Parts: sequence; C-alpha cells; structure tokens
Amino acid sequence: MDFPSSLPPSLFTTGPLGLSDVPDVSFMCSWRDALTLPESLPQGPENAAPHVAKGLLWEPDTPGPLPLLPPGPDPWDPGVTAQDLLFRGGYQFRRQPQAVLDVTEQLSRFLWDHGDIAFAPLGKLMLENFKLEGARGRSKKKTVVSVKRLLQDLGGHQPWGCPWAYLSHRQRRFSILGGPILSTSVASLLGELLHEELALRWEQLLLDDAFTGGALAWVPGRTPRAGQLVYPAGGALDRLYFQKVSLTPGSEPRVLGGPGHIRLRGPVRQVVTHTVQGEALLAVRSDYHCALWKVSKQGQPAPLQVLQVEKGATGISLSPHLPGELAICSRSGAICLWNPQDGLRQIYKDPETLVFRDPSPWRWADFTAHPRVLTVGDRTGVKMVDTQGPPGCGLLLFRGGAEASCQKGERVLLTQYLGECGPECLHPTLHLICTQFSLYLVDERLPLVPLLKWNHGLPSAPLLARLLPPPRTGLPRPLLLAGQGGELQLLHVAGEGASTPRLAGPPQSLPSRSDSLSAFPLLEPKSQWRLQERLKAPAIGLAAAIPPSASTPVLSLFQLSAAGDVFHQRLHLQGEPGPDSPAPTASWTPQATASCSRWLKALLEVPPAPPVWAAPTFSHRRLLGCFEPQKAEGKAPEGLRTAMAKGRLLQPRDLGLLPTEERAPAPEPGPEDELSERLEAAWEGQAAAWWERRRGSGSGPGKQPKRHKRRTQLSSTFSSLSGRLDLSDAASPPPSPERTLPEARPQPPVTPPAQESTQELWARGVPSERQQTLRDYMAELPLRGDAPGAASVPSSQASSVRATPSRQRAAVRPGSQPHWKKPRMGF
Repeated sequence: MDFPSSLPPSLFTTGPLGLSDVPDVSFMCSWRDALTLPESLPQGPENAAPHVAKGLLWEPDTPGPLPLLPPGPDPWDPGVTAQDLLFRGGYQFRRQPQAVLDVTEQLSRFLWDHGDIAFAPLGKLMLENFKLEGARGRSKKKTVVSVKRLLQDLGGHQPWGCPWAYLSHRQRRFSILGGPILSTSVASLLGELLHEELALRWEQLLLDDAFTGGALAWVPGRTPRAGQLVYPAGGALDRLYFQKVSLTPGSEPRVLGGPGHIRLRGPVRQVVTHTVQGEALLAVRSDYHCALWKVSKQGQPAPLQVLQVEKGATGISLSPHLPGELAICSRSGAICLWNPQDGLRQIYKDPETLVFRDPSPWRWADFTAHPRVLTVGDRTGVKMVDTQGPPGCGLLLFRGGAEASCQKGERVLLTQYLGECGPECLHPTLHLICTQFSLYLVDERLPLVPLLKWNHGLPSAPLLARLLPPPRTGLPRPLLLAGQGGELQLLHVAGEGASTPRLAGPPQSLPSRSDSLSAFPLLEPKSQWRLQERLKAPAIGLAAAIPPSASTPVLSLFQLSAAGDVFHQRLHLQGEPGPDSPAPTASWTPQATASCSRWLKALLEVPPAPPVWAAPTFSHRRLLGCFEPQKAEGKAPEGLRTAMAKGRLLQPRDLGLLPTEERAPAPEPGPEDELSERLEAAWEGQAAAWWERRRGSGSGPGKQPKRHKRRTQLSSTFSSLSGRLDLSDAASPPPSPERTLPEARPQPPVTPPAQESTQELWARGVPSERQQTLRDYMAELPLRGDAPGAASVPSSQASSVRATPSRQRAAVRPGSQPHWKKPRMGF
C-alpha cells in the first residue's frame, strides 16, 4: 500500500497543461526520485486495509441473486471456446503445455465445410483472366474447364456426411488442373486471413473489452424509490429496453408494467447515464454508432442525435459539467467532443500508445474536475489533455511501469472519474484506474503518484465499476467492482474533503449468479448443463441504487449478463458482529425458489441456440434463378410458415381446410392391368358383371378376339374357372372364400346334366382342342356325394365340381370313351 499522507502543494500545476513553469517530472523513472514525503502511517500486509471501520458489513437477503425479468424469447449463443481454437496435438519437444493456434486444422475444416466461400472468389477472378486447358492426349482434344459451370457446381452445397458424396467430373478435372494454383494462392491467402481471425478470437476469449463500462444503467425517476433500468436484450443485443422498477424498503424490487424498447442497428456495448442541472441524459455506444437521449421526469426517452463512427467506437462518457456534452473514443486513436449544439470536434489523435508500443487499439476518455480537461487512456497509461491548449499538449497522469509498481504484463482496463460536487463526496480531483491485477486512486493534481493501490484479487478482469453515495451521513462510499466472469467485490472508500482517500474496512465478496444454482430445481443432465451455462454467462452490466430509508439502509444491486438476463439482489447494512455472536446466514425463501422455478420454466421453452456453423444444404439458385417469386394467396403460405417454425408436419387445419370423412378415390387401373381390375371387381362382388363387360368389350362388332399365347390362355382359363363359382343364380353375387366362412356359405342345388347345354359357360372362348384337356383334368378330381372321401372335399373344389357337369357325365358313363386328339405343345 503506497500513498502519501499529505499532498505537496509545490507540485500543483497551474495554467494550461505542458506550458507551466513547474518542472516536468514525467521523465523521472519513479516518483520517489522527485518527492520527499513524510513518514506514512503504519501499514500492514499488501492486501490489508489500513483502517477498519465498524458497521460496514452488507448482508445479502439470499445466498445468490434472483432473476428480475423473464428470459428473452431469443436463444443465446455462448460462442467459441478455447477448445475450439487450440491445437490438440502439441509438440514433443515442449516441456510445458502452451496454447498454440493450429491454422492448418482450421483451414482444412474451412475448405471442406465452406468450399463455395473459399473457391468462389478465386473462380470469379479466373472467369475473367484465366482459361484452364490441359495437354492434348491421344484423342487430340484439350481438356477445357468452364469456370462458369464450376461456379454453378460450387454454388450448390454438398450434402453433409461423406465428403465424397457428391463430386462432379467438372470439379475433379478442375482439381487436377488447378491443383498447383490452389495449393499456393488459396492456402496462403486464406491462411493469413484465418490466422488473423483466430488471433482476434483468442484475444476476445482472454479479454473482451467491447463492454467496458457496462451496458446497464439506473435512471432515477420522479421519486427516490422509483426509476427505470436501461439495458440491451435480444439475441444480438440490438434492442434497448426501458423497464420501470419500484424499490420498496421491505420487499424485493417490483417491476411496473412491461418494458418499452427501441430497435437499434447494432449491438449495444455501453450505456451511460448522468443527471446534470436536473436534466437526465442517456448515452448509448454501439460498434459503429453513438446516440444521445434525453429522459423526462415521466421516464420517456426523447432522441437528440445519432453519430456514426466509421473506425469503431471504444468508449463514450457524459460530461458532469455541461449538459449534453460527450467524449467519444475511436479505434484509430482519435478523441472527439460532441454535443448536439456544436457538433463534433476532434481534440486529440495518436495512433500509437502513450508509454510503450502495444498492439491494442482500445482507447478510453473521461472528464476531469476542469470542464475543458479530459483524460485519454490506452493499455499503457493515462494522459490529461487540455482541449483549449495547443495540439499535443498534456501530462501523463498514470504510467504503466515502475512508477505505479505494476506487475509484468499489467495493462490499463478502465479509467473512471470519481469526483462529484457535494459536502459528503470525495475530492473532485480523484480518478479510478483498474488493471487486471490492481486498482489505483490517482489525484489529477499530482500526476504519476498513485494515492492508493489495492490488489483486488478478482479471478477475471474488472471492467465494471460503480461508486455509490454514502448510505448514511458520515459513512464511507461503497465502490462496486465487477469482473468479466460475474464476480463482485464491495469496497468502502473514505476521505472526504482534504483528507487522503483510503479504504475503510476490508473488501467484501458478494454472491455471483453461479451461487444461485441451488435455488433452481434439479433437472436432467442436458437441461442442467444449459442452466449452468446460462448462469455463467459473462457480466456486461452493473447498476446499484441506495434509496433513502429511515431504518436500515438497503442496497439494491442489478446485474446484466451477456445472455440478456437481469438479476437483482438486496443487501442490508449490518453492524460488525462481535466475537461471540454468530454471523447471520442467508437462506432461500419459498418466494425466491418459486421465482427461480418460473424463470427456469420460461428458459426451457426458449429453443436452444443453433451451432456456430450449420451443415450446408442444397441450393435453389440454379433451379429458381430465372423465375420470379409469385405472390401466394390464401392461408397456405401463412400456415406453412407456422408449421415450419414449430417444426411439425403441415396439417389440413393449418390451411383452413375442414377434415372430410370421404375416402379418397382409388386410382383407376391401366388398360393392361387386367389382373388388378379383376381382383378389385371380385372383392367388391362384381365378378359376374366384370366378366360380362369383358366379354362384351372383346367381342364387339367388327372386332376379332385377340388370340393370346396358348400357355397364357390356359392359365387365364384356370383363373376364370376358379373365379366363376356359380352363374345359375344371377341375383346373388358369388361368395368369396376369404370373406365367408365355409360353414356359413350357402350350397346351391346341383344342376342335372340334362338341363345343361352342350356348350358350357366356362368353355366359351376356349379352343376346342383345349376343352377336352380341361374335362379330363376336372374328371380326376374327387366327386361330391356318395363317392368315398366326399366328406373331405373342400368347398372350393365342390363348387368347381358343380360348375363342370362334364365330370358328372363322365362318372355315370364309365363305358364311354372320350375322343382323344393329338396334344399340342406338350399337352
């Protein structure tokens, strides 16, 4: 802990920065070489507070924060992880594991999965400047590859699965002819771009400075216990929400109505609010846009102006002196002042860092106690710039190095002005500077001399800081620090008036969102993992309010995660427990667990986020490129979109159609499908009508019946014979063996042979040389009646016997010899 007990007035600077008669001490390697300070107070260990105040213990009501608002309807994509970027093999000669970005593996996956993106730009260049031709072969024809056709092939994605599932001959010839060219140009160009992208992703995993300062703000309302939260939400964080909240002393914060929102063009990175001369202003920073709103006492925001930043904005600050004035930082190193009346004015630009070279383009600016003096910070240090002086003038306020006793690799992450006018405020010249290891309190009157240094010990980089008003008269001011991983730490800064700033009491670690996992019901492993991942989302916003209360002070703390979830927690100021009194312990209440259960139920209804890249599908560009889209009428397009959104089949009710009970008409059989037509008629009981219709169509006037092959005619004769069970009773259709049981089938009387004509019905259309063969075949079957074995004759055979009276005549006249003819075709 290094800080002087008093401030030497001889080194106070007067006049414009850099033009004073006071000697410049910025060249000194350490502030101890220029100052001789009196002996400081006794100090303890480095992480021990010099003064311990009583009654500064904040006790939370619950073991963890609770969800304030239901989760949004959009899924959240956590992005890539370290395992997705690191090389999994490693080198044998390395003794210690080291993070290595494997460009070859990433490049090979990119070429396989996104071949159209990798080769289409090169093909477009080749389309105008190249013509690939192979050498003449034996056929004396050149192998020419059409680049236009090749682009069409690459435009249609390959199906997922085996990479060789679809490979045209054109692509194969192109790979043979263009192999030498692709191996040098595509691999080198894409390798450089991919390596740059992987390095950028790796830096974002280590430290994502896009949300520096926080994207959550508390705007006071008409009463001290009412206000509204301003925060981004949505899958892309592109919707700015305004939610009114009432802070009740004896219960949890109460949400008043639904939130209003404004749709922006890009994701919201930072939200800053300040009240100057009774006017509440709200500034919002996106990647390439900055906007300013004026919030009325009723809570309605009115837009004032929008500014576009071409190089990308890294920081925005509101002036505590002049209403409507902002300081905007760009990645190019430019710092500008902006207000709706005077417009934009550049006051500083330096693409290089202040103290030593650092590749980070991050810049930050804030105001000081003087309205025309600003602080400009980068990763190496902080500089004070006079906007009214000559260009380039200024003094270093903080230098990363031996002056601040910085560690190796320590970088500036956040600089914030802490001075405010008031009787119980800190001195108006104090600034807070946070690094990944420590925090520093610096007085702008004494550059390069940190008044206070504290190793915060947070596991992640602190990117969010909030200084709150004192809860009571005479108590120190709470200072909240939030790490990127969601860890919270509460400090107490004392030193009103001319006294030296100091930490009053030890720091207190507050519960994070991960500590609330015990309040949720136990789920299946997949849903439990999804909940844990949601609670561990990075913190991008921090806001707090201490409403005035006659009894115990209450601290309402609000947190915003990268998934768009807003959590809250209440803390009560308790007295310091004695050595014999046990410390109070927080527990979950039934209301808290019910709130977590409702929030979890709404979270599980939100569909999970799709993967970072999806499997490519086929393309319709070649098929539907020349057709204009037609406007569909009716409910069909709307019903189709609804069914596709819900992932289910399209049903008639989606199209507005009522379900009908009528059977769909059966397809009509073809003219040559005689067997299907006959079977269908037999099933419907219209076999006799079909036979008559067939006979009538075959023996029309002027038509000769077509003579089929004899073997086919024989088989059709057997089928026709077995199908015509009885033609004597034309009123009743012939029963089917499959439909009627043998016991319930009626037995028609046997027609005597004298009543039969010489030409039987079954013999019509059968050649005469085949009729005797059929009679002989039917005569060999057992007869029904008194013949032995008649009881075992099946009903189907009995019906066949009744339909052939020639067999009966052959049985009663054993002496008669049939007339045999010479058999044909082996019969």
